[in-house]
Amino acid sequence: MLTVPPPNCATGTLVPYADSAAAPWNRARVQHLFRRLGYGATQGTIAAAEQLTPDALVDQLIDDALNAPSLPEPTWSNWTIDDYSDFGAESSVQLIEYANDWIGTMLDNGAKERITLFWHNHFVTRFEDYFCPSWMYTYHQLLQTHALGNFREFVYEMGKTPAMLVFLNGVQNNRFEPNENYARELFELFTLGQDNGYTQQDIVETARALTGWNGFTSACAPITFTEFLHDPDSKTIFGQTGNWGYDELHDILFTERATEISEYICGKIYRHFVHPEIAEDIVAGLAETLRANDWELEPVFRQLFKSEHFFDEKVMGVQIKSPLELMINTVIESDFIINEDVHSYILYAGYQLNQGLFNPIDVAGWPGDRDWVNTNTITGRWQTSDFFIFANYQEEPQRLVTLAQALTTDNANDPALVTQAIIDYLVPGGLATPEAYAAATDVFKWEVPQNYYDSGEWNLFWETVPVQVGLLMQHISRLPEFQLS
Repeated sequence: MLTVPPPNCATGTLVPYADSAAAPWNRARVQHLFRRLGYGATQGTIAAAEQLTPDALVDQLIDDALNAPSLPEPTWSNWTIDDYSDFGAESSVQLIEYANDWIGTMLDNGAKERITLFWHNHFVTRFEDYFCPSWMYTYHQLLQTHALGNFREFVYEMGKTPAMLVFLNGVQNNRFEPNENYARELFELFTLGQDNGYTQQDIVETARALTGWNGFTSACAPITFTEFLHDPDSKTIFGQTGNWGYDELHDILFTERATEISEYICGKIYRHFVHPEIAEDIVAGLAETLRANDWELEPVFRQLFKSEHFFDEKVMGVQIKSPLELMINTVIESDFIINEDVHSYILYAGYQLNQGLFNPIDVAGWPGDRDWVNTNTITGRWQTSDFFIFANYQEEPQRLVTLAQALTTDNANDPALVTQAIIDYLVPGGLATPEAYAAATDVFKWEVPQNYYDSGEWNLFWETVPVQVGLLMQHISRLPEFQLS
């Protein structure tokens, strides 16, 4: 397993990026934006986006994310266990159907769902620990609603959602038997970071302030506040003493630890969307923006994705794609078939590759980046690419041909040029050596006799082209560089 991330050598600042001879606004930078603030884009979308300014394109993507609808409310959104005839079987079907629908929106609304998935891995809950589809729906709607909203409100609402109350034992936390689990994770994972500005006594007192969310009637029903079970006595949190409850706790937290919270959250945003190694000055600037805008996330995302730092070549192609990102990016950028079978396959393969929607591995979430790839998962990642390539070759082979033709000038009949065009489109930064391109060209040339290439007779309209492009894409999918975003 690779555990040491590459050093962060980017030198750009948070000033807006501008097209220049040293850092041109080109397809590579457009793709970088689509791959990080989404799951990639088709060749046609990328070409159109190149005609926009970077500022306008970022605004368009974030505006689209803000305006994109959340998943529609399912018929079972408020079901309790009493509404089921076979809870185990029916709830499993509902989980799969809803998760499939989420995959569909990832394919349609890349920016919104990429950010939503980020928060799913921040405010972690696990369906297999709370089981209820209605609670899953409420939790996911909260992620979608607040993905670009107010972080303080996000934290405030998350602590009361049933999925979180059950997953981190808040529903068991009462004045007679305080449970510190959620209080600890509220600080360690959700707002401050490990050992950053709080003590064990702060956790103990915070747990007391959080008591009372115990109004449990039946499985999958709403969980409400019960005054009798709330601890009414005085508590001291971050040096502030009073008869604090749920509301006052959040006021104290975001007042007394504003700098720590903003820097921790902006650090997580940076690591996920930019580079696994934090640039302290960039994070400090984003944190200042978060505080100055009263915890609104939208200005932070706009500032980050418009910055010259984000478009610095040193942060391009340095992150390992997650399994979902790998698959969705492959489908979108290759303009492959998208249907319900594809949704189901992505969901299933995600679980097989340790990224099961609504079931992160633990409360800390998926570690991400280099933890995605090891000797067990790499072959599975190759197999997912094989699935998409082979399915499209069988059902609509012309898609493979169209991709190659769209990426080459005048339907080039030079196999080396065609090979390079496809590689440079699918692999951020391309390949490192001429030998690597030559090896890929040999794969692309397949069994077509060399004399047809030498004479110029071969071209991208030959009936062999679907096989040739498919074999080349399979070869590309095995390259280490293809795993990068």
